[in-house]
Amino acid sequence: MMGFQSDQQPKLFYPSIHLEQRIHESHALRRIKSRVDFDFIYDEVRDRYGIKGNVSVPPPVILRMMLLLVLYNVRSERELMNTIPLRLDWLWFLGYDLDSEIPNHSVLSKARTRWGVEAFRCFFERIVWQCVQAGLVDGTKLFVDSSLIEADASNNSVVSRAAFEPYLVKGCRELEARLEEPQEASGDDEPPETPKSGAANKRHVSTTDPDASVVRQGKGGPSLKYKIHRAVDVGCEVITATEVTTGETNEAHRLLPLVEQHSRNTEQAAGVVVADTKYGTVDNYLACHDRGLRAHIPDIKRSQDNSGRRKGIFPEEAFQYNPETDSYRCPAGQELKARRHHVKRQAVDYLCARGTCSACALMSQCTTSKAGRSIKRHLRQAELDRMRTRARSALARQDIRTRQHLMERSFARATRYGFKQARWRRLWRVQIQEYLTAAVQNMMILLRHVKERGSACGMCLPAAAAGATFGPLDRIFCGIASCVCCLRSYFSIPACRGKLERGLVH
Repeated sequence: MMGFQSDQQPKLFYPSIHLEQRIHESHALRRIKSRVDFDFIYDEVRDRYGIKGNVSVPPPVILRMMLLLVLYNVRSERELMNTIPLRLDWLWFLGYDLDSEIPNHSVLSKARTRWGVEAFRCFFERIVWQCVQAGLVDGTKLFVDSSLIEADASNNSVVSRAAFEPYLVKGCRELEARLEEPQEASGDDEPPETPKSGAANKRHVSTTDPDASVVRQGKGGPSLKYKIHRAVDVGCEVITATEVTTGETNEAHRLLPLVEQHSRNTEQAAGVVVADTKYGTVDNYLACHDRGLRAHIPDIKRSQDNSGRRKGIFPEEAFQYNPETDSYRCPAGQELKARRHHVKRQAVDYLCARGTCSACALMSQCTTSKAGRSIKRHLRQAELDRMRTRARSALARQDIRTRQHLMERSFARATRYGFKQARWRRLWRVQIQEYLTAAVQNMMILLRHVKERGSACGMCLPAAAAGATFGPLDRIFCGIASCVCCLRSYFSIPACRGKLERGLVH
């Protein structure tokens, strides 16, 4: 018999409803709440609150709200607060009940101003360290790359600096007038400690977001952008270091800061750093050499040869260096001697005698300069050549191909969390957004690889190093999954068991 729904009056009380029972065991928020400690924020921001006045929203609740904002890619903080009462899982994750009062959306902007960047950096570093403890970070090989994101500002806000200076002077006067009367800061103004940002374009600046840079990308016109720099570990693609700069910043200058940040966050020194051609500068090669790093980075100078004005010109490899006479021999047999010394660049220019190149029949293949061909040799050229040779090895070429797909995956997975568009304005706010986005990505990796609650599979590996003995199949499986404790679950799968028995897996 067909049933019909009657127009019944809603119940006044629901004594049997319990949010804990409404959230499935496999729900992502339940797994995050069981593995991530949000209470650390109490000690991190304790000195940012007074001892009198109105009681604030608990800091862990604020941090969870910002996490929901990024995890579910909510368009705005107003929409987040309007959606919280409609989502039972969000209410449970925040520790609220059905009749709990939801705070105003301005709580989040005020918290960002009050906490500053350091609180969110600490949250990101704690997630990275949790991945390290779970055995998800290899630490030996590091992939580095950068990506441009759109700033939260219109291109119509870009004006010349000369036209913007009067407004800056007026703003400074208004600021000085406000500072004469001390009052508590409200809104989403600058935090107490604002990270130093690189200068925007020298001739243009945005009146809406002065930290954003005018950058031309691809076939589209110029637009205001920021640049995200990331370092990703080779193990499970955990983001171990991240940084935000203006869009015009040269990414080659951020290689070593990312490597150092990776070492601090993981307490492991990388042995190999992999990047694309934009990072293949002389300074980066020598810095990696001094730190004992193998730089699997294509040489930017080699990529520029035979292109543009250098097309059809003899490369530097065609000139033979004689260490006994400290001179070069050109393809025409002429000798190039040291003429000029550049102190800042730590390099020496080698040139032929005046008039030699102009009388040479190979001049059109050697240089486009009327003064003749010159060879620049670095004072540490031997070490530089050694690093460049390693960068052309077969292993380096394989790592460079791997880097392209690995880094694209890291940035592509971030797009679902609103990565391509800055949520807020100014550099320090975009840095907070990147810390939250990278932390969410690492948490998803943590949930995907750590199957047992409260423990990490990779933590079983130190037992083998401590002297534990395993059978032949255990050793085989350690090479496959790097985890002995998962042997029973994997061995129960017929396909894996059959491959192990037939000896197809080595």
